[in-house]
Amino acid sequence: MNDWITIAIPKGRILEESVELFGKIGIDCRELLSDSRKLIFENAEQRMRYMIVRATDVPTYVEYGSADLGIVGKDTLMEQGKDVYEPLDLKFGYCRMMVAEPANLAKNDDPSGWSNVRIATKYPHVTESYFASKGIQVEIIKLYGSIELAPLVGLTERIVDLVSTGETMRQNGLVEVEHIADITTRLIVNRASLKTKHERISGIIQGLEKVLQGS
Repeated sequence: MNDWITIAIPKGRILEESVELFGKIGIDCRELLSDSRKLIFENAEQRMRYMIVRATDVPTYVEYGSADLGIVGKDTLMEQGKDVYEPLDLKFGYCRMMVAEPANLAKNDDPSGWSNVRIATKYPHVTESYFASKGIQVEIIKLYGSIELAPLVGLTERIVDLVSTGETMRQNGLVEVEHIADITTRLIVNRASLKTKHERISGIIQGLEKVLQGS
């Protein structure tokens, strides 16, 4: 099975869009959208294997070679800094990584005057690097969900989080005040696999590239 290609994909919207994208280059993985509780799916005819994993685990499986390819958000790659090859922006799953604060604070706040801030976030490494680059001291409180809650209960005044439509922020009285990065879904590749399975992996990358370019 050395010539098989294994792809790590997270559940949810990324999975649905990935299945559609792969279908456009002739890779049939529609079985992944079934209600099955299986974590590994195989297509013997195409010599493809698919692993369903947590989004935050995708780079680890790819870095260590358990998967040859992975589909994951740029935010996860920025936060983890794994040693993987990142050949393609897949152009879906767009959102923004932002600093946000309560609207009543933002009225008279000037981010250029910040010297010391406390931030709640799921992204401590990205947050630390961002504020360090601006010469701002930052105290980081790591949270795992509902980051918008932190300013509402006085845990922190500001947060760093992903924003898609911004509706959750608005409903919780928060506004975006600093832009850190634009985030989209990326294709990542294990560096050793790129050499040992070069022809097959290059074919997948080139096929996806053509689709993304609208060819």
